Amino acid sequence: MKDFYKRVKYGIKRSSKSSLIVYLVLRFMTIFCMIRELMLGNIENALLCILSLILFLLPSFVEKKFKIDLPNVLEIIIFLFIFSAEILGEINNFYGLYAHFDDILHTINGFLCASIGFSLVYILNKNISTFNLSPIFVSLVAFCFSMTIGVLWEFFEYGMDKHFNFDMQKDTYIYKLNTVSLSDNENKIIKIYDIDKTIIDNGLDEKIELKGYLDIGLIDTMNDLFVNFIGAFVYSVFGYLYIINKDKYKLAGRFITKKI
Repeated sequence: MKDFYKRVKYGIKRSSKSSLIVYLVLRFMTIFCMIRELMLGNIENALLCILSLILFLLPSFVEKKFKIDLPNVLEIIIFLFIFSAEILGEINNFYGLYAHFDDILHTINGFLCASIGFSLVYILNKNISTFNLSPIFVSLVAFCFSMTIGVLWEFFEYGMDKHFNFDMQKDTYIYKLNTVSLSDNENKIIKIYDIDKTIIDNGLDEKIELKGYLDIGLIDTMNDLFVNFIGAFVYSVFGYLYIINKDKYKLAGRFITKKI
């Protein structure tokens, strides 16, 4: 534990003034939110705040552990991403209040993960003389790395929903469907359009009437992967341009980690 705090302290000392200010402000807001949730008796939300406080320490821990220097822009975006996903999204229900809030976060996640994957290969390609990978290959690896992280996250969401009765894969109302399940094993597609309502009756409670048919996560999952694809593709293009002309295309370079 002492070694962990030493690494965190080391990372904080290396942080720029801007990233340190963002870190302290978000940490204060998270602590305030945790106290508020405890006073309201929302223990699960308070635990999410504690998780966020721990995640805030990870960039500093990674810098010390692996002897790398995270760019200030990347560090600030990571802090804002953690705060937005946990405090704003989960606790303050921004996912429900704002239709595209989740899309924005998954797009940013795809962009950030691509930058991390790009950094790993770029540093290896630059510092080892036996490696001479083409710019397209480096960008492709970055893209695939980001998409793999996105898929693993969707596996995690599905597992939490299936085994712990969460609802991380948000539901979506749909008004038409195509299914072979109603075709008596004939593998014939039954098309149902203009679904006005669906009634749920479990035989115990009152019947629940839905305005349409409820998709339980497939649309949300595919949408998350699609916007992750967009974020990963955008950074991969910037990464490719950065390799072929560092002076002209500098954006991708602002997200590349460096060895200390």
